[in-house]
Amino acid sequence: MVKTTYEPTLPTAHDSDAARAALTTLARLVKGDLTIRITGSDEPVVLPEPAVRLLVDLLSAMADGHAVTLVPIHAELTTQQAADLLGVSRPFVVKEIDEGRLPHRKVGTHRRVLFHDLVAYKKASDQSRDQAMDDLAVQGQDLDFGY
Repeated sequence: MVKTTYEPTLPTAHDSDAARAALTTLARLVKGDLTIRITGSDEPVVLPEPAVRLLVDLLSAMADGHAVTLVPIHAELTTQQAADLLGVSRPFVVKEIDEGRLPHRKVGTHRRVLFHDLVAYKKASDQSRDQAMDDLAVQGQDLDFGY
């Protein structure tokens, strides 16, 4: 069993270079399942197409030097983990939970947020922010603010 961790892994310069080289080859091959051979093993490994696409996305992020975190969709996060993934403070996440904007469940006295609920919250928040910016741009045009 692979240990689940939610800590971002920041690639080194060597990791980014290796990811870029692997991405160049792998991106050309993404058309269905992929059979690969691991160095030191004679047994081929078949990766299903969704895993190959995920690997390409992972390599792309690493090649650009971005930190990467893999989180299962059914994962339960602490409020601190949720805050880290959103790039906000833990008290802000707690406030959003307490005001009913972010679903959660209690485990004893601790709040837990499902990852898929966090993704839905972020998507709705991003859409609301984009709409507010569009509305402000329209108002600026109507008032002839020059933008």
